[in-house]
Amino acid sequence: MRRLQLPRPALRLTWPLLAGALVIAGIAGAQITYGKLNLAGRQVDSIGLYGAEYASESALGELVTVTRDGEVVRVTGLGHTLLLPIDEDQQRATTTFNTVQLDTQRLPGRAATLVNGKLFLPVDILARGLGAEYQAGKLTLKPAELLGVSSRAGQSSDRLVLDLSRDVRISDEARGSRVIISLRGVKGEARKYTTRGAFVPGAEIIRDGENLILSVPITAASGYRVYKVVRGSGVRVVLDLGPGIPRSSPAVLERVTRPLIVLDPAQVPGLGRDPTLEVARRAAELLTGAGWQVQVTRGTAQSLSQNETLRLARQSDVYLALDLGRFPGSPRGGVTVYEQTGRAASQLVNAVRTGNKLPYGPLVVGDTGGTRRLSELLRGELKGGGVTAKQESTSRVLTLGEAPQAALLLELGWTSNSSDLANLAVDRRLQTMAVAVARSVATYLTARANNNANISAVTGNGAAQ
Repeated sequence: MRRLQLPRPALRLTWPLLAGALVIAGIAGAQITYGKLNLAGRQVDSIGLYGAEYASESALGELVTVTRDGEVVRVTGLGHTLLLPIDEDQQRATTTFNTVQLDTQRLPGRAATLVNGKLFLPVDILARGLGAEYQAGKLTLKPAELLGVSSRAGQSSDRLVLDLSRDVRISDEARGSRVIISLRGVKGEARKYTTRGAFVPGAEIIRDGENLILSVPITAASGYRVYKVVRGSGVRVVLDLGPGIPRSSPAVLERVTRPLIVLDPAQVPGLGRDPTLEVARRAAELLTGAGWQVQVTRGTAQSLSQNETLRLARQSDVYLALDLGRFPGSPRGGVTVYEQTGRAASQLVNAVRTGNKLPYGPLVVGDTGGTRRLSELLRGELKGGGVTAKQESTSRVLTLGEAPQAALLLELGWTSNSSDLANLAVDRRLQTMAVAVARSVATYLTARANNNANISAVTGNGAAQ
């Protein structure tokens, strides 16, 4: 409607003329009405514009992504892309004067428009482009369902595929030793699957209210990626996982997804062999083969300096010192596991353990309960191998006090005890100790990661073909 421009001195209205102007304004205002729209089960505000129902950009935000590029609006979501021009002539926008694009189809249709400076989109055109059903006041999506799960094994990565009836919003993250994929508003059966893959041996579908959660194990050596493939009959959610996929995660989460194990074997001169180094090397080989990150502080010919060892201890998630008891004439003997007691040398460690709350504190510094759990696991594994280990405490080992997470001293025996020396000369005895170290550390870190994820482990009683 064109505004009548009058010279200022002539702008004088008598009461009949003023009443007529108000009637005209009332008719124009009546072209916009306000109502409610059931948008895929959620009530939002809508407007009626010259008989057509429109919803605002903000109201549509939880269903689709709306972006404005100049005079064109791009709507993406549910596997579709819609392009709508913006026509500032509200009445014309509600007609078929403009051309819209729904995926690859171009046709005459209602355009987007501006009302009081805010962007509004035609609900019937959105429904048509998104494959939804529409009647005045209600836009209904067809149910999102999990139709099937399949898998494929590869040389450096495995693939898991979820077939859905339509596109939905998903999110993914690595939580400890698992990858968690959330499928919002998807119907499906909670079930466990096994596969033939070496990197994805199993998976679990868990029901979480209106959502489905896919939980898949991941080792420290593997990366993963998640993406969608939109098809005419639905959408596929694809997960590729294995060492052939580059790893990517926030640095703070590396403490959980790729923990550091430090094995610190003391050098004890005067023995025919080097039992602390042999146990450390064998345990490191077992852990590395299973995908864990391990650092051994010395080799046969060289070792790290004390400062370098302290630096590793401060970065560790598990720090394990290996030593032999040495005191001339001591009657002591046997294997002992020591836990550190007393005040830690690190102010940060003390601050967190005494209750001061720091951002991401539990990821950086663990309480003393982690050390106690690891000690119990180690003594249990040793006992399973026929080696009885005592448990004692110490406050004199600097590296134990600097380690922010679980830290122990494993004393393999005493140099003054002939029985201990004889045992340490037996290869089978050293292997038993190495296996106990590797198993206890792996069990402890896996349990810690699963506690962070709060997701149960997959045991597998179905099959993904």
